[in-house]
Amino acid sequence: QVQLVESGGGLVQPGGSLRLSCAASERIFSFSTMGWYRQAPGKERELVATKPSAGSTNYADSVKGRFTISRDNAKNTMYLQMNSLKPEDTAVYYCNCVLYGISYWGQGTQVTVSS
Repeated sequence: QVQLVESGGGLVQPGGSLRLSCAASERIFSFSTMGWYRQAPGKERELVATKPSAGSTNYADSVKGRFTISRDNAKNTMYLQMNSLKPEDTAVYYCNCVLYGISYWGQGTQVTVSS
């Protein structure tokens, strides 16, 4: 059973930055794909960014140029650097990984963008 723990969420003003972290209980180089998703109140969960172990990084159009996903295999941790935050980025952000075809989720971390 893979455990994923997110951290780094909080309240930030529009235009500000946050960095989310996702610490994994397994060696992340084993994961075929890791990614971030988010769910705003009353909306479905949506993809933010994914980073496969091989291949291209994928971003939602709404975050391109503002968010950067990265993974540090030595620390078994994935990150999401979020810049130029907007009120519409407010959501619970979830870490996801796929290992041997099984998808695992973290518990989520709240990000609120408001003045």
